Amino acid sequence: MSQPPLGALAGLRVIDLSRVLAGPLCAQMLADHGASVIKVEPPDGDEARRFGPPLDERGEVAYFGALNRGKRSIAVDLSRPAGRAVLERLLAGADVLIENFLPGTMEKWGLGYEGTLAARHPRLIYCSVSGFGADGPLGGLPGYDAVLQAICGLMSVNGTPDSGPLRLGVPVVDYLTGYNALSGVLLALAARERSSLGQRVEATLFDTGLALLVPHASNWFYSGRIPQRMGSAHPNIAPYDRYAAADGEVFLGVVNNGQFKRFCECVSRPDLASDPRFSESSLRLTNRDALRAEIERTLVNVPAAALCDDLMRRGVPAGPVNDVAQALSQPHAVHRGMVVDQQGHRSLGLPVKLSTNPGCADTLPPRLSEHAGAILSELGYDAAAIESLQADGTITRPLI
Repeated sequence: MSQPPLGALAGLRVIDLSRVLAGPLCAQMLADHGASVIKVEPPDGDEARRFGPPLDERGEVAYFGALNRGKRSIAVDLSRPAGRAVLERLLAGADVLIENFLPGTMEKWGLGYEGTLAARHPRLIYCSVSGFGADGPLGGLPGYDAVLQAICGLMSVNGTPDSGPLRLGVPVVDYLTGYNALSGVLLALAARERSSLGQRVEATLFDTGLALLVPHASNWFYSGRIPQRMGSAHPNIAPYDRYAAADGEVFLGVVNNGQFKRFCECVSRPDLASDPRFSESSLRLTNRDALRAEIERTLVNVPAAALCDDLMRRGVPAGPVNDVAQALSQPHAVHRGMVVDQQGHRSLGLPVKLSTNPGCADTLPPRLSEHAGAILSELGYDAAAIESLQADGTITRPLI
């Protein structure tokens, strides 16, 4: 039987000091594509281990498991010199370090990048994830996803005129910061191929939150009008919104005249396409309320699934408004490998597919300090030294 292809990042060694979401997600994506990732946790573990219930099939918190598959875990007290000595040994063979401590923490421990690690480990790529960065008016302050959604204006455009600002239902700032961190690490790896030198990579929730303001930032830059909450509607396109059909809600994404004409034909309303109020994109936007009334009246007796299937096959983007269970149970989600079940552990699949080195998500998330003994042995610690580190609390004993 042929061996599965190596992941694109096979041979890359990553030390993940991060907790909760953005940093761990970055490290997990590196692991999914073949990197060897060691998760260095505080003595009582990543706080995401306590973000439950629900629990997974092993009794571990499901939230933690969603962000830490493919890693090995060792819990180290980095406030102790002996703990920092363990980290130093880990860094000796590492390509990438990911951390999301409050800015200044690594410097306090004598492990800052510019002052220490860049000279000791010149090929190391040091990825720092934080709320606001280390300097500037908000530099060094703590940041969490929902707080950044508020500060960066995302909540202001989410919701309806009556609801008030709403947090997006997914931690979009944290999640995209993880992807930005991943992109930065990969860019730095590409640069290292030419220079043989590592560098600092910085990803902040603040920068990410502002970068998400598309198209609202451009609209404000060039109109001077502050974007408002519009529910599910789009500020620049109509009809691009959620509508009630006979047996459920659908979302229509009609972005040009050709699609609008095909939509009107599909719902037996060719008169709408020739209506002078709706014949051009700009006119549909100006008369969006009248258009919405016509569409709602038209769809009231149309079954949602049949409508969406017919529209999509005519080249008009449309889909049912699914709940999470419906979304993950779709045959296409299974076909795309976006629902993974390995050894009874269910998780989301890899959203990026490579044809030759596709990556995989087949390793369970680690229990706290599960791999401490093996990792320390690889670093050259003998049995007596390992026992001493565990006995004095520098290394947490695995609970298995």
